Amino acid sequence: MRSASIKEALQSASLQLREAETEAPRREALLLLAASLNRPLAYLYAHGDDLLSEEEVTFYQSWIDRRCCGEPYAYLCGEREFFGLPFYVTPACLIPRPETELLVEAAAQGLKDVSTPEILEVGTGSGAIAVTLAVLLPGARVTAVDVSASALAVAARNAARHRVGDRITFLQGDLYAPVAGKDFCFAAVVSNPPYIPSATLSALPRDVRDFEPRLALDGGPDGLHFYRRLTEELPTLFCKPTLLAFEVGQGQAEAVAYLCRGSGYEKVHVLEDLAGMQRVIFACFTSTFLRWK
Repeated sequence: MRSASIKEALQSASLQLREAETEAPRREALLLLAASLNRPLAYLYAHGDDLLSEEEVTFYQSWIDRRCCGEPYAYLCGEREFFGLPFYVTPACLIPRPETELLVEAAAQGLKDVSTPEILEVGTGSGAIAVTLAVLLPGARVTAVDVSASALAVAARNAARHRVGDRITFLQGDLYAPVAGKDFCFAAVVSNPPYIPSATLSALPRDVRDFEPRLALDGGPDGLHFYRRLTEELPTLFCKPTLLAFEVGQGQAEAVAYLCRGSGYEKVHVLEDLAGMQRVIFACFTSTFLRWK
Protein backbone atom coordinates (compact mmCIF):
# COMPACT_ATOMS: atom_id res chain seq x y z
CA MET A 1 0.00 0.00 0.00
CA ARG A 2 1.44 3.39 -1.02
CA SER A 3 2.25 6.17 1.41
CA ALA A 4 -0.24 8.99 1.94
CA SER A 5 -0.46 12.26 3.80
CA ILE A 6 -2.30 12.44 7.09
CA LYS A 7 -5.02 14.47 5.38
CA GLU A 8 -5.42 11.93 2.57
CA ALA A 9 -5.50 8.98 4.97
CA LEU A 10 -8.19 10.68 7.04
CA GLN A 11 -10.32 11.49 4.00
CA SER A 12 -10.16 7.91 2.75
CA ALA A 13 -10.90 6.44 6.18
CA SER A 14 -13.80 8.83 6.81
CA LEU A 15 -15.40 7.81 3.51
CA GLN A 16 -15.04 4.10 4.28
CA LEU A 17 -16.49 4.51 7.77
CA ARG A 18 -19.38 6.58 6.41
CA GLU A 19 -20.18 3.86 3.87
CA ALA A 20 -20.08 1.33 6.72
CA GLU A 21 -22.64 3.52 8.54
CA THR A 22 -20.58 4.14 11.65
CA GLU A 23 -22.07 6.78 13.92
CA ALA A 24 -19.32 9.44 13.67
CA PRO A 25 -17.05 8.55 10.74
CA ARG A 26 -14.83 11.64 10.74
CA ARG A 27 -14.35 11.57 14.49
CA GLU A 28 -13.57 7.86 14.53
CA ALA A 29 -11.13 8.23 11.64
CA LEU A 30 -9.27 10.90 13.62
CA LEU A 31 -9.24 8.92 16.85
CA LEU A 32 -8.11 5.72 15.18
CA LEU A 33 -5.29 7.45 13.31
CA ALA A 34 -4.11 9.24 16.44
CA ALA A 35 -4.12 5.95 18.35
CA SER A 36 -2.40 4.01 15.57
CA LEU A 37 0.38 6.62 15.43
CA ASN A 38 0.45 7.07 19.22
CA ARG A 39 0.03 10.82 18.67
CA PRO A 40 -2.39 13.38 20.17
CA LEU A 41 -5.22 14.69 18.02
CA ALA A 42 -3.58 18.12 17.92
CA TYR A 43 -0.65 16.59 16.03
CA LEU A 44 -2.94 15.45 13.22
CA TYR A 45 -4.48 18.90 12.87
CA ALA A 46 -1.07 20.57 12.79
CA HIS A 47 0.61 18.10 10.40
CA GLY A 48 -2.06 17.30 7.83
CA ASP A 49 0.38 17.44 4.93
CA ASP A 50 2.97 15.17 6.56
CA LEU A 51 3.48 11.86 4.77
CA LEU A 52 2.77 8.58 6.51
CA SER A 53 5.01 5.64 5.72
CA GLU A 54 3.64 2.65 3.83
CA GLU A 55 3.78 0.66 7.07
CA GLU A 56 1.77 3.32 8.93
CA VAL A 57 -0.84 3.48 6.18
CA THR A 58 -1.13 -0.32 6.06
CA PHE A 59 -1.56 -0.59 9.82
CA TYR A 60 -4.12 2.23 9.91
CA GLN A 61 -6.06 0.67 7.04
CA SER A 62 -6.19 -2.65 8.90
CA TRP A 63 -7.88 -0.87 11.80
CA ILE A 64 -10.31 0.88 9.46
CA ASP A 65 -11.19 -2.45 7.84
CA ARG A 66 -11.87 -4.01 11.22
CA ARG A 67 -13.93 -1.04 12.36
CA CYS A 68 -15.98 -1.18 9.16
CA CYS A 69 -16.76 -4.79 10.05
CA GLY A 70 -18.12 -3.62 13.40
CA GLU A 71 -15.22 -4.23 15.77
CA PRO A 72 -15.47 -1.65 18.59
CA TYR A 73 -13.04 1.25 18.65
CA ALA A 74 -12.06 0.42 22.24
CA TYR A 75 -10.96 -3.11 21.30
CA LEU A 76 -8.90 -1.79 18.40
CA CYS A 77 -7.11 0.74 20.60
CA GLY A 78 -7.11 -1.51 23.65
CA GLU A 79 -8.30 1.29 25.91
CA ARG A 80 -11.41 3.11 27.12
CA GLU A 81 -11.82 6.09 29.45
CA PHE A 82 -14.06 5.69 32.49
CA PHE A 83 -14.58 8.30 35.19
CA GLY A 84 -11.75 10.29 33.64
CA LEU A 85 -9.32 7.38 33.99
CA PRO A 86 -7.85 5.24 31.17
CA PHE A 87 -8.59 1.51 31.32
CA TYR A 88 -7.19 -1.37 29.33
CA VAL A 89 -9.90 -3.36 27.57
CA THR A 90 -9.85 -6.56 25.51
CA PRO A 91 -12.58 -8.73 23.96
CA ALA A 92 -12.49 -10.72 27.22
CA CYS A 93 -14.43 -7.98 29.00
CA LEU A 94 -17.33 -5.63 28.44
CA ILE A 95 -16.34 -2.12 27.36
CA PRO A 96 -17.03 0.33 30.24
CA ARG A 97 -19.95 2.68 29.52
CA PRO A 98 -20.39 6.30 30.66
CA GLU A 99 -23.77 5.47 32.24
CA THR A 100 -22.06 3.07 34.64
CA GLU A 101 -20.31 6.06 36.22
CA LEU A 102 -23.60 6.76 38.02
CA LEU A 103 -23.30 3.38 39.76
CA VAL A 104 -19.81 4.28 40.97
CA GLU A 105 -20.94 7.73 42.11
CA ALA A 106 -23.82 6.24 44.10
CA ALA A 107 -21.64 3.64 45.81
CA ALA A 108 -18.89 6.14 46.61
CA GLN A 109 -21.40 8.63 48.02
CA GLY A 110 -23.02 5.95 50.15
CA LEU A 111 -19.68 4.90 51.62
CA LYS A 112 -17.99 8.29 52.00
CA ASP A 113 -18.46 8.37 55.77
CA VAL A 114 -17.08 4.83 56.27
CA SER A 115 -13.36 5.13 56.96
CA THR A 116 -12.28 1.69 55.75
CA PRO A 117 -15.16 0.10 53.84
CA GLU A 118 -14.97 -3.45 52.55
CA ILE A 119 -16.62 -3.59 49.12
CA LEU A 120 -17.62 -6.61 47.07
CA GLU A 121 -17.97 -6.12 43.33
CA VAL A 122 -19.63 -8.98 41.47
CA GLY A 123 -18.81 -9.34 37.77
CA THR A 124 -15.82 -7.01 37.66
CA GLY A 125 -14.91 -7.45 33.98
CA SER A 126 -12.24 -4.86 33.15
CA GLY A 127 -12.15 -3.81 36.80
CA ALA A 128 -13.33 -0.29 35.97
CA ILE A 129 -15.82 -0.16 38.86
CA ALA A 130 -13.55 -1.77 41.46
CA VAL A 131 -10.52 0.31 40.50
CA THR A 132 -12.44 3.59 40.39
CA LEU A 133 -13.99 2.94 43.80
CA ALA A 134 -10.53 2.21 45.21
CA VAL A 135 -9.27 5.48 43.73
CA LEU A 136 -12.23 7.51 45.05
CA LEU A 137 -12.19 5.87 48.51
CA PRO A 138 -8.55 5.68 49.63
CA GLY A 139 -9.45 3.71 52.76
CA ALA A 140 -11.49 1.10 50.92
CA ARG A 141 -10.59 -2.51 50.29
CA VAL A 142 -12.32 -4.15 47.36
CA THR A 143 -12.93 -7.80 46.56
CA ALA A 144 -13.69 -8.16 42.85
CA VAL A 145 -15.18 -11.39 41.49
CA ASP A 146 -15.62 -12.65 37.95
CA VAL A 147 -16.12 -16.05 36.33
CA SER A 148 -13.66 -15.20 33.55
CA ALA A 149 -9.95 -15.65 34.21
CA SER A 150 -9.17 -13.59 31.10
CA ALA A 151 -11.27 -10.68 32.34
CA LEU A 152 -9.62 -10.84 35.76
CA ALA A 153 -6.20 -10.59 34.10
CA VAL A 154 -7.30 -7.33 32.44
CA ALA A 155 -8.73 -6.06 35.73
CA ALA A 156 -5.47 -6.79 37.56
CA ARG A 157 -3.55 -4.81 34.93
CA ASN A 158 -5.88 -1.86 35.44
CA ALA A 159 -5.50 -2.04 39.22
CA ALA A 160 -1.72 -1.98 38.84
CA ARG A 161 -1.95 0.87 36.33
CA HIS A 162 -3.79 3.05 38.83
CA ARG A 163 -1.70 1.88 41.80
CA VAL A 164 -4.54 0.35 43.80
CA GLY A 165 -3.60 -3.29 43.31
CA ASP A 166 -2.63 -3.62 46.96
CA ARG A 167 -6.22 -2.82 48.00
CA ILE A 168 -8.09 -5.01 45.51
CA THR A 169 -8.37 -8.79 45.72
CA PHE A 170 -9.42 -10.50 42.49
CA LEU A 171 -11.18 -13.85 42.80
CA GLN A 172 -12.47 -16.17 40.10
CA GLY A 173 -15.88 -17.72 40.59
CA ASP A 174 -19.63 -17.45 40.20
CA LEU A 175 -21.24 -14.50 42.01
CA TYR A 176 -20.75 -14.93 45.78
CA ALA A 177 -19.16 -18.40 45.58
CA PRO A 178 -15.53 -17.26 46.11
CA VAL A 179 -16.43 -15.47 49.38
CA ALA A 180 -19.40 -17.55 50.58
CA GLY A 181 -19.09 -18.61 54.21
CA LYS A 182 -15.86 -16.70 54.74
CA ASP A 183 -15.66 -14.11 57.51
CA PHE A 184 -15.86 -11.00 55.33
CA CYS A 185 -18.19 -8.22 56.45
CA PHE A 186 -18.81 -6.23 53.30
CA ALA A 187 -20.22 -2.75 53.70
CA ALA A 188 -21.54 -2.87 50.13
CA VAL A 189 -22.21 -5.18 47.22
CA VAL A 190 -21.85 -3.38 43.89
CA SER A 191 -22.67 -4.97 40.55
CA ASN A 192 -23.38 -4.23 36.91
CA PRO A 193 -24.54 -7.75 36.02
CA PRO A 194 -25.68 -9.05 32.62
CA TYR A 195 -29.21 -7.71 32.13
CA ILE A 196 -30.11 -8.03 28.46
CA PRO A 197 -33.04 -10.47 27.96
CA SER A 198 -31.78 -13.46 25.99
CA ALA A 199 -34.32 -13.08 23.20
CA THR A 200 -33.26 -9.49 22.47
CA LEU A 201 -29.51 -10.11 22.18
CA SER A 202 -29.81 -10.51 18.41
CA ALA A 203 -31.27 -6.99 18.16
CA LEU A 204 -28.27 -5.33 19.81
CA PRO A 205 -26.00 -3.11 17.69
CA ARG A 206 -23.52 -5.15 15.68
CA ASP A 207 -20.46 -3.89 17.55
CA VAL A 208 -22.00 -5.11 20.82
CA ARG A 209 -23.74 -8.28 19.61
CA ASP A 210 -20.86 -9.68 17.56
CA PHE A 211 -17.84 -8.56 19.58
CA GLU A 212 -18.53 -8.08 23.28
CA PRO A 213 -18.65 -11.20 25.49
CA ARG A 214 -22.12 -12.75 25.54
CA LEU A 215 -21.42 -13.90 29.10
CA ALA A 216 -21.39 -10.24 30.17
CA LEU A 217 -24.62 -9.41 28.33
CA ASP A 218 -27.10 -12.28 28.67
CA GLY A 219 -29.39 -11.74 31.64
CA GLY A 220 -31.61 -14.75 31.07
CA PRO A 221 -35.17 -14.91 29.68
CA ASP A 222 -36.36 -11.66 31.29
CA GLY A 223 -32.99 -10.04 32.01
CA LEU A 224 -33.47 -10.44 35.77
CA HIS A 225 -31.71 -13.77 36.33
CA PHE A 226 -28.64 -12.32 38.04
CA TYR A 227 -30.59 -9.82 40.15
CA ARG A 228 -32.60 -12.70 41.58
CA ARG A 229 -29.42 -14.55 42.40
CA LEU A 230 -27.69 -11.46 43.80
CA THR A 231 -30.54 -10.92 46.25
CA GLU A 232 -31.58 -14.51 46.98
CA GLU A 233 -28.01 -15.67 47.62
CA LEU A 234 -27.11 -12.85 50.02
CA PRO A 235 -27.46 -15.23 53.02
CA THR A 236 -24.36 -17.10 51.78
CA LEU A 237 -22.34 -14.07 52.90
CA PHE A 238 -21.03 -13.94 56.46
CA CYS A 239 -22.64 -10.54 57.15
CA LYS A 240 -25.55 -8.75 55.57
CA PRO A 241 -24.14 -5.82 53.55
CA THR A 242 -25.36 -2.38 54.52
CA LEU A 243 -25.69 -1.24 50.91
CA LEU A 244 -26.58 -2.74 47.56
CA ALA A 245 -25.86 -0.81 44.37
CA PHE A 246 -26.90 -2.34 41.04
CA GLU A 247 -27.00 -1.00 37.51
CA VAL A 248 -30.22 -2.00 35.74
CA GLY A 249 -31.52 -2.06 32.18
CA GLN A 250 -34.47 -0.24 30.69
CA GLY A 251 -37.74 -1.06 32.44
CA GLN A 252 -36.09 -3.20 35.13
CA ALA A 253 -35.84 -0.75 38.04
CA GLU A 254 -39.18 -1.58 39.66
CA ALA A 255 -38.58 -5.34 39.56
CA VAL A 256 -35.05 -5.07 40.97
CA ALA A 257 -36.22 -2.67 43.69
CA TYR A 258 -38.86 -5.26 44.65
CA LEU A 259 -36.19 -7.96 44.90
CA CYS A 260 -34.08 -5.74 47.17
CA ARG A 261 -37.03 -5.01 49.46
CA GLY A 262 -37.77 -8.72 49.60
CA SER A 263 -34.26 -9.24 50.96
CA GLY A 264 -34.86 -6.77 53.80
CA TYR A 265 -33.52 -3.57 52.24
CA GLU A 266 -36.22 -1.12 53.27
CA LYS A 267 -34.73 2.07 51.83
CA VAL A 268 -34.55 1.70 48.06
CA HIS A 269 -33.65 4.60 45.79
CA VAL A 270 -33.91 4.61 42.00
CA LEU A 271 -31.39 6.91 40.31
CA GLU A 272 -31.75 8.26 36.78
CA ASP A 273 -28.92 8.79 34.33
CA LEU A 274 -28.41 11.93 32.23
CA ALA A 275 -30.83 10.62 29.61
CA GLY A 276 -33.58 10.33 32.24
CA MET A 277 -33.52 6.53 32.30
CA GLN A 278 -33.80 4.68 35.60
CA ARG A 279 -30.28 3.30 35.73
CA VAL A 280 -29.19 2.48 39.30
CA ILE A 281 -30.84 0.80 42.27
CA PHE A 282 -29.34 1.92 45.57
CA ALA A 283 -30.68 -0.01 48.56
CA CYS A 284 -29.86 0.47 52.25
CA PHE A 285 -30.28 -1.85 55.20
CA THR A 286 -31.17 -0.15 58.49
CA SER A 287 -28.77 -2.12 60.69
CA THR A 288 -25.04 -2.33 60.16
CA PHE A 289 -23.22 -5.63 59.58
CA LEU A 290 -26.00 -7.92 60.73
CA ARG A 291 -24.84 -11.51 60.99
CA TRP A 292 -27.08 -13.92 59.10
CA LYS A 293 -26.58 -16.76 61.55
